[in-house]
Amino acid sequence: MLDKNEYINQLLDWYDKLLTDRQLDVMKLYYREDLSLTEIAENLKISRSAVYDLIKRTSALMEDYESKLKLVSNYHQRMALYDDLINSETKDVKSVVNKLIELE
Repeated sequence: MLDKNEYINQLLDWYDKLLTDRQLDVMKLYYREDLSLTEIAENLKISRSAVYDLIKRTSALMEDYESKLKLVSNYHQRMALYDDLINSETKDVKSVVNKLIELE
């Protein structure tokens, strides 16, 4: 199981286009740049509590997207199936799976 930071980063990878610029900025600063709430607040000239609320609401929003769309979980399931197929003995299957993985 992924820890919370890894999970949120994966959600950001898949759902970043659905976020506002402000949501994306704050989430990247917090989860990717590892800035504190205070540092983000100072950089964006907003309150620390506003940063906290934005992170909470945006995380919940992305988790809601994932519960409905399942892009991240389906991706992991596909990768697991690809691994199973690659470990099969048939060279033709391995070749096709490698091509599929390249498309991901």
